[in-house]
Amino acid sequence: MRDNYFKAIIFDLGNVLIDFDHTIAARKISSLTTRTPKEIFNLFFDSELTGLFEEGKISPQGFHSEVKKILNLELNYVDFLPIWNEIFFFTPENRSVYNLAKALKNHYKIALLSNINILHFEYLKNNFSVFDAFDHIIASFEVGFKKPHPLIYQEALGKLGVLPQEVFYADDRAELVEKASELGITSFCFEGIDKLNEDLLSVGINKNKLKI
Repeated sequence: MRDNYFKAIIFDLGNVLIDFDHTIAARKISSLTTRTPKEIFNLFFDSELTGLFEEGKISPQGFHSEVKKILNLELNYVDFLPIWNEIFFFTPENRSVYNLAKALKNHYKIALLSNINILHFEYLKNNFSVFDAFDHIIASFEVGFKKPHPLIYQEALGKLGVLPQEVFYADDRAELVEKASELGITSFCFEGIDKLNEDLLSVGINKNKLKI
């Protein structure tokens, strides 16, 4: 495939550009309730409540209120915020992906596509310098849909002004990669920076453009 066939590259955020661990918050909240960290983790990760929050269909205060109710938790909103937000960390591999995105930005339109709630988004924006590598940021809480809903991928394509077949997409979750592939987007499961470089090269993106 010719290098100039692709016009845009889309990256996922979590566990690609920034690593995170919901069990950090789950353990902290567990110490304040009778629930185990695993039970609390299951509430936070891919639950209906978190899904609504990631789609912007419930406010931060509403989310906090529901968490308190479900867990019978006595924790005010101000004290809840750091527990909820301080689950992210930036690894050397994250740095490598970030540097790669910045290098590719000189040759392609670059977008970030993320299932994320407004609290995590604002926290990351204020504490980690990664968003400047991207021309566009498509966040589920702003779009009103989260991956794998087709409309969030279509929103990304519209922002970039490209056709599905003109896009390379990397995400760490196989089911999200599969849905993007069904829409005609050339998609790969992120398994580390070395594999990402291999995947880019495999579709004809020029090796010289990957230099950091």
